[in-house]
Amino acid sequence: MNGKPFLPPVMNQPKPTPPPLEDDLGDVLEKAARHLQLGFEEIAARASVELPRLRDALDYRSELTQAELGRLASVLHLNEVGLNALSRGAYPSANLTGLPFRLHQLPMPHGVGVANAYLISRGGPGAVLFDTGASHAGLHRAWPKEIDRLDAVFVTHYEAEHIGGLETVLREAELPFFYGPPTGRWARNRGLHEGDSVEVAGLRVTALSTPGHAAEHNCYLVTGGPAGAPGVLVSGDLIFAGSLGGGYFCCQRQMHHARRVLAVLPPETVIAPGHGPLTTVECERRFNPFLA
Repeated sequence: MNGKPFLPPVMNQPKPTPPPLEDDLGDVLEKAARHLQLGFEEIAARASVELPRLRDALDYRSELTQAELGRLASVLHLNEVGLNALSRGAYPSANLTGLPFRLHQLPMPHGVGVANAYLISRGGPGAVLFDTGASHAGLHRAWPKEIDRLDAVFVTHYEAEHIGGLETVLREAELPFFYGPPTGRWARNRGLHEGDSVEVAGLRVTALSTPGHAAEHNCYLVTGGPAGAPGVLVSGDLIFAGSLGGGYFCCQRQMHHARRVLAVLPPETVIAPGHGPLTTVECERRFNPFLA
């Protein structure tokens, strides 16, 4: 499938700054409490942490000691090393090397943070787009000037900050459909189930069905190039650097899919999340508070 030239991007835009981590220590503690269905009073009592100090941490004013963080990690079933790194603002950056194609991260403002879209290409002017970001205008502002054709669009899930301007993008690129989790809400959706693969623009895109954050959610493993070259997992709101997406549909399924995806992928696989910076499977196995 070959799309027509996309509308011209804003020229001479500065190179995007990598976005900050999506979640701080307080976000991780809150999500962990939700996963275990524990109240903060009970957590404070079990971890021998004064409740006001725990509430300060939840409100991004943490002065928790390493010992307190260790006890909280034990109560909440979290990785203590990763939790301490988040508390110090020192969560490790992943080593991103060896990709056999070009990966463009397109961060766009959304609320107090950013939402990411991604372009992946094997070189040349064409590319495959993953999610369309918070808005059509934001997507154009972030668009790299060397990409002027869309060959396909993939959607991880159907929240507004990930499908902004989707119909407009399809119209501009003259694409008759997009790929996404199966749903009856989008007539132009070509639904992909677990293990379904698409060959497009020299890339192989394989769907992983990962409900949990939302009832309809896919991740996409993108591979191409020589055997053994690392791939990219476009993870949507399943896995972030240093955290998970909120399990708004089902926390247990969210955790199950995050763990099973990390268990089967090579450590050098790059993770391209819906929010926050790029990371790798190896980094999240070692440090992610929920997954290590």
